[in-house]
Formats: sequence, structure tokens, C-alpha cells
Amino acid sequence: MNLSRLETLVGEDNIEKIKKLKVLVLGLGGVGGYTVESLTRCGVGNITLVDGDTIKPSNINRQIIVTTKNMNKYKTKEWKKRIKRINPDAIVNIINTHITEENIEVLFSDKYDYIIDCCDTSKVKIRLVKECHERNIKLVSSMGMANKMDATKIMISTLDKTETDPLAKKIRSEIRNKELMKNVTVVYSNEKPINNIMLGSTAFVPAVAGLYISNYIINDVIKK
Repeated sequence: MNLSRLETLVGEDNIEKIKKLKVLVLGLGGVGGYTVESLTRCGVGNITLVDGDTIKPSNINRQIIVTTKNMNKYKTKEWKKRIKRINPDAIVNIINTHITEENIEVLFSDKYDYIIDCCDTSKVKIRLVKECHERNIKLVSSMGMANKMDATKIMISTLDKTETDPLAKKIRSEIRNKELMKNVTVVYSNEKPINNIMLGSTAFVPAVAGLYISNYIINDVIKK
């Protein structure tokens, strides 16, 4: 994979660090998909994809993998094909299942430099925070991006500093440990959610959140 343009910015040594990264992405929706896309194009060499969903027509407005040609196919398998087309040397593992509190141990069958949480289930997110803390794994967690229209309100912070976001509030109330929350990196929006009966989403808000996650990880790696 030709990374000459990125190497111009970060240098050969940092390119090698990025290539050696092992990351797991839980949830391949709007946020997770753009995270996978951008990390792949930065040269991350080992990616584990976790999602049990198939592609639905309602996904097409915000999920980069989705076209009219791959409806009803598994997201994990479609993403594996896309990654290999971008970087044939990439190691791509898939866990084609829905993660719950009961089966979350499957995420820890291997060692990762980063776990990226883009799932929608608050109980799984809370459990991930605790498990990653105990196992000393770097976690980046996406908060709620539905019912938002202003991508400029998105930011990287820590869980203890989040405001406005209902999902983050729920997670904080369950965890309570302020010191633990200070060590949890999150991408969130401080835009007040639009009060829709159904969850709505744009193409650009989840995309920006996913790119922010990649931005954080790559810059974190090259600072070491």
C-alpha cells in the first residue's frame, strides 16, 4: 500500500508504528464505517471487525460501505472485501455476531492496541469501559450521533467532561467513578438532539465522528 503522502507528514518510523497497530472496531454503522475506512487508508495493518447486522435500505444515507448492490449482505464481510481492495496486505478478522453482556468476552480473545466502540447498546458500552480499564486496553467510545445536524459540535474529550449528550449522561450515571471516567476517551456532540419520534441521521455527522476517532488514534500513536 502506497503511504508516501502520509509518510511525508509523519516520517518512516511512524508509518511503521501505524502499520503494526492492532485495532478492534465494534459496530460498523455510520461512525464505525468511517473509522474503518480512514484507519485502513492510514495503513493500519491489523483490523478486527465486529458486527452482526446485514445491510438494510435505511443504511444507504450514512454508511460508506452501503450501495444498492449489497443489500442484505453482512457488513463484516463487505468491509473485509473493501479493506483488502485498499490494502491487500492488511490482516482482517471478523466477528460476525451481536455483542451483548453475555458474550462480550469474545472481544478479548486477542490483544489489541485500541478498541473502538461504535455500538448502540449502553450496557455493552459500560461493560467495555470497565473491561478495558481492567485489561489496560485503550478504548475510544462514540456517544450518540443520531438526531444531530451540526457536525461542528463534535469533539474528542473524556467521558467526565461530556455534556448535553443523553447517552453519555446515562453511562456516567451508571459508572459513577470519576477517576475512571477521566481515562475514557470519547467522541461526542454537544448539540442538543432534535426531538424526533424516530432516530434520524445525516451522512456527515457520523462521518465526522468516525474521522475524529481515527484522528485521535493516529496522532496518539505518532506522539509515542
